[in-house]
Amino acid sequence: MTRGVAEGSTTGLSFERVLVIRLSAIGDVVFASPLIDTIKRARPDAEVYWLAEPAVAPLLAHHSGLTELLIWPRDEWRQLFRQGRVWRLIREVLRFRRMLKTYQFDLVLDVQGLLKSAVLAWMTGARMRIGFYSKEPTGWLLTERVTKDLGPTISSEYRGLMQYIGLEPGDFSMTVSLSAGARGFAERVHDGRPYVVFCPFTTRPQKHWPEAHWQALAETALARGWRVVVLGAPADRPAAEHIFAEQAVESKVGACSLEESAALVSLADLVIGVDTGLTHMGWAFSVPVVALFGSTCPYQIAPGREGDILYADLHCSPCRRRPTCGGTFDCMSALTPGAVMNAAQRHLSTESVTAPVLASAKTREEAL
Repeated sequence: MTRGVAEGSTTGLSFERVLVIRLSAIGDVVFASPLIDTIKRARPDAEVYWLAEPAVAPLLAHHSGLTELLIWPRDEWRQLFRQGRVWRLIREVLRFRRMLKTYQFDLVLDVQGLLKSAVLAWMTGARMRIGFYSKEPTGWLLTERVTKDLGPTISSEYRGLMQYIGLEPGDFSMTVSLSAGARGFAERVHDGRPYVVFCPFTTRPQKHWPEAHWQALAETALARGWRVVVLGAPADRPAAEHIFAEQAVESKVGACSLEESAALVSLADLVIGVDTGLTHMGWAFSVPVVALFGSTCPYQIAPGREGDILYADLHCSPCRRRPTCGGTFDCMSALTPGAVMNAAQRHLSTESVTAPVLASAKTREEAL
């Protein structure tokens, strides 16, 4: 039983039109994507909408279970505020509120768990607005709050939310739907030549794997004849050029859109990456993944998927946003290139890999 359910679930909840609010964070949008199919399985006639920021919209735009994807124009509002155009901003906010109310949502699920998402939930005027407990003051904006189930299974908090409202999560498979254009782009890059994807870049330095480790891994992979494709955002391009300057990898860092990057992940033979959205997408596409965690370990079990979760589990792990190591990030450097290569080879061999994916003691010992 999840902690959310333990607090008292809302069973038999009646709704016809539901809005999911998960505005941002690529990985979290992927983790939350099973909400759509779970709702549609339980209530086939229900209309499911999603409110997101433009940056993550491509991951949701082609999902067959969505009635409509709504976009929150955060950057436009921010620009108006910075320009001091307060009255214009107020008019735009009120216009957006009126638009949300026209949908007449009877259930809103705020799975972002922040003040801004709770405000948007309140703006809908929905009679039921359910979200997670938060350190931010969201209680007065929501009608019910749920404690996150932070269990070891991937997407556990979203599974728990479905149970809270009385829906059976089932296998809770993540889904990223791609456009024909993005699939075509990836097929042209693939061109019948298998490749391994590297995802080295993420938002915080304590989540990065050491540059020397990436260089050593790439050297070994290339020496074995592997084709290596590196992915990342435009801001990551200088780092990619520095890390892989002497190596014949195929860098697509900053050279393709988020959806095109997702499509490249979908056709990969293996994904190796840190705690970042593109790494997590590998599970969604049923591609084997070697995930490298240190200051964070957002999940330790990925049911029904193939891969390895390498996590050193030091005495200070996971420190999350408060490192105590003075910038040495020992938890990440402890994951040696040799251990990562050993894990990678298991999933590129011709032998079937049937072991469940979990951050086990054996995995941690091997990583160290």
